[in-house]
Amino acid sequence: MIDRRAILQGVGLAGALLAAPSLAKSEPARKPPRLKAGDTVGLIEPAGFTDDVYDLEPIKETIVAMGLVPKAAAHLGQKYGYLAGEDRARAADVNAMFADPEVKAVFAVRGGWGCARLLPFLDFKMIRANPKLLIGYSDITALHMAFAARAGFPTIHGPNASSAWGKASWEPFKALTFDGATPTYHNPLSVEDRLVPRQWRTRTIRGGKAQGRLLGGNLTVLTTLMGTPYLPDFTGAILFIEDTSEAEYRIDRMLTQLALGGVLGKLKGVVFGQCTECVNTGAGYGNFTLSEVLQQHLEPLGVPAFEGAMFGHIANQFSLPVGAMAEIDADAATIRVLEPVVA
Repeated sequence: MIDRRAILQGVGLAGALLAAPSLAKSEPARKPPRLKAGDTVGLIEPAGFTDDVYDLEPIKETIVAMGLVPKAAAHLGQKYGYLAGEDRARAADVNAMFADPEVKAVFAVRGGWGCARLLPFLDFKMIRANPKLLIGYSDITALHMAFAARAGFPTIHGPNASSAWGKASWEPFKALTFDGATPTYHNPLSVEDRLVPRQWRTRTIRGGKAQGRLLGGNLTVLTTLMGTPYLPDFTGAILFIEDTSEAEYRIDRMLTQLALGGVLGKLKGVVFGQCTECVNTGAGYGNFTLSEVLQQHLEPLGVPAFEGAMFGHIANQFSLPVGAMAEIDADAATIRVLEPVVA
């Protein structure tokens, strides 16, 4: 696994993410089409590469098991350092999939790092004119945020094509994208042999209900877009965030950046998902816990907030429609989609 922090320090994002040209005023973007059996869907690697090209075969078989037909991007399987091909090549794959009328949705094979590097090379005018579901998580957050800011149609923060796609992932995804359903997400009941289960527990930081546009994803990736034209307006939004392998003080630092940048103060509600291996093992008793950090930043906002929802770097996770209207109930720890995300 690559060291994201070292890469972020070494890459001049401020220079790479130049202001993109403004889109012309137009009619509101259409919703993506719902998926149906037999549809062709694209497979892209906009960030990291798959270690062994033969590992792409079971990924394609996963798409077939969904009743869909996989179409590999032109540069799928390439390697360029820690990236799946050069920036313009990976961007060309994204553009090609959205321009291709045969392709009905686009799955990211995996995350890693590199999606932010593509943003100056994406044809957002063309993408906006061809709404399709973009599906993935982790580094794909950069694309989700840019699409929310510049394309205007919903995308899906959910499993990558290479994810496990167990029943807890597949069934809600199918309901959302094939059936046009508006599911309510809540963590499953634990099957632990305990009087009081501890797995998949949630914690209310501040109670209440709130409605707003769902925006968010991976916290580290989201904060790298601060100060660029690829971060959407969070006014009245429900922020959902997750992360992996980040010590508590780094979560603190990133939430501080969102606060100082004016994002947190605009929100109607917050959901923090899973933070996988987010522990500073050498901190000792002087350390804040993750829950304490979240309490410090989110409780003073005065909006409903809870932690522990089932999305993030885990085997099975919710499929959250980025850009769609939703309602959270911080006391019940639920996320309810309020509108179909497909036409």
